[in-house]
Amino acid sequence: MVSQASQSEIQLDPEIFRAYDIRGVVEASLTPSAVYWIGRAFAAEALSQQQPVAVVGGDGRHSTPSLCESLTKGLNDGGINVIDVGIVPTPLLYYATYRVDETTSSAGTGIMITGSHNPPEYNGLKMMIGGTTLAETAIQRLRHRIVNKSLPEGAGTYRKKRVIQDYISTVRDDIQLSRPLKVVVDCGNGVAGLVAPDLLATLGCNVVPLYADVDGDFPNHHPDPADPANLLDLISAVDEHHADLGIAFDGDGDRLGVVSNSGTIIWPDRILMLLVRDVLNRNPGAEIIFDVKCSNRLASLINDLGGRALMWKTGHSHIKAKLKETGALLGGEFSGHLCFVERWFGFDDALYSAARLLELLSAETRTVEDVFLDFPLAMSTPEIKIPTTEKKKFDVIDALSHNHDFEDGKITTIDGIRVDYDDGWGLIRASNTSPVLTLRFEADSNEALARIKNTFQTAINRIDPGLVIP
Repeated sequence: MVSQASQSEIQLDPEIFRAYDIRGVVEASLTPSAVYWIGRAFAAEALSQQQPVAVVGGDGRHSTPSLCESLTKGLNDGGINVIDVGIVPTPLLYYATYRVDETTSSAGTGIMITGSHNPPEYNGLKMMIGGTTLAETAIQRLRHRIVNKSLPEGAGTYRKKRVIQDYISTVRDDIQLSRPLKVVVDCGNGVAGLVAPDLLATLGCNVVPLYADVDGDFPNHHPDPADPANLLDLISAVDEHHADLGIAFDGDGDRLGVVSNSGTIIWPDRILMLLVRDVLNRNPGAEIIFDVKCSNRLASLINDLGGRALMWKTGHSHIKAKLKETGALLGGEFSGHLCFVERWFGFDDALYSAARLLELLSAETRTVEDVFLDFPLAMSTPEIKIPTTEKKKFDVIDALSHNHDFEDGKITTIDGIRVDYDDGWGLIRASNTSPVLTLRFEADSNEALARIKNTFQTAINRIDPGLVIP
């Protein structure tokens, strides 16, 4: 348990307060004391919005139980009534905020202790109040409350509630598979292993579990399906077991990865194409939101099907906020965050997204590989990361925004710099979760892809020749 320091002794590393969440190295920048005071600040913010109840959950990292304890004490001391749902994937924490306290008007308020896909020494907090994910200025308000010691005291209550079986039952009632599918499920030793295999088996799938035991050391591979190297074991298992497809989850179960029966990685913007076709079939003219890293072919498909395509900032909190603002029915990111408003709650849920995908694929007589041939691939790169520093990544983007190398393309600056040409596009942006620059390129031909990459490299060289696109 965190020692209850006086407010005059509070020490905080401001760098843990990120754009989408709070995140840091445990016992270095993210201490139990810091988490206690974050709980106090969150309590003040929640109560100011008439939200007296918060759900708390955590992932499978070694540091999570002690941080949950510190957080709970901070919330209680700030006057919040805590419902503890234990070790669960992040989507189940979100789900629980709408389901476990139907006796009050409080809903959509909770905190998940998770390091997501970061290395084992990291942990963090994902937060929502009244159905709105805290991001950017809302996260900074927590820090300002702590620094300014604007932390009212209270005496909240505490109780435990288990939600896994309720969640599985709710998904089962919504999803109907037309036929059983054989699915390899790679949980990457993350917390999705507690739910995903049972959920998909309940839906009628023949499940082959891979790395489903929760282990905060992540001994087999890093739990990040956005990196192709982390999908190699899944691809091998799909081949070995002659499975219909493979599904991978990140460390806390809110991002999805998919490989076909032939071992092809189906990137999330291509997954969105299949989901979009289904959603727009039932909801003509609906708006669909996607992030700046997604293929321009996704926007073209949405428009061709009579929907309204809206490109937005990368980040699960940004996508969810835009969904609420616009009334869009589906949103997603290239990183694998997928959010269904139609038939679901609008939060990013890789478990439910996997179930919706399987529902569509089970209605097909074609193989998964053949189904996705409906959405032809362009020449493209996966997400590319160039290591740098927290400060420099933003300095580079600022300098590039004044660069003239991109003048023959259409420049979009809602998140970093995306340049669209007639035959492809490129993107560079500052990651909001790591000290890296992230890039992605897509084109109609290998020649165009190389040209666009070279244009970006030339622009980067003017700022720092040491930053090289791999």
